[in-house]
Amino acid sequence: LVRDGGDCSSVADRLAAGVGSITGGGSAFAALKDTGEVVTWGHACSGGDCSSVADRLAAGVRSITGGGDAFAALKDTGEVVTWGHADFSAGCTPVADQLAAVN
Repeated sequence: LVRDGGDCSSVADRLAAGVGSITGGGSAFAALKDTGEVVTWGHACSGGDCSSVADRLAAGVRSITGGGDAFAALKDTGEVVTWGHADFSAGCTPVADQLAAVN
């Protein structure tokens, strides 16, 4: 349903080619492009808005996963980047130092 995050019209041009995988969580979706860029859409509070970490998701992402209303991306460097609703583990600040070099 469009009301549950299914409307990707705002990012359709970025999804037209080069998408390697898509994952969903809650009412949002995230696509991993072949370039290592992540494109998100859906409800902002469910992870559809990644603007707070967009610079870290612009390139070099190896994989993404979504669950509840939050997402996590693993970068080529081993860095973990999270976004979405903090109550669903998007607020990884307390363990950020432990996630600095995941491989």
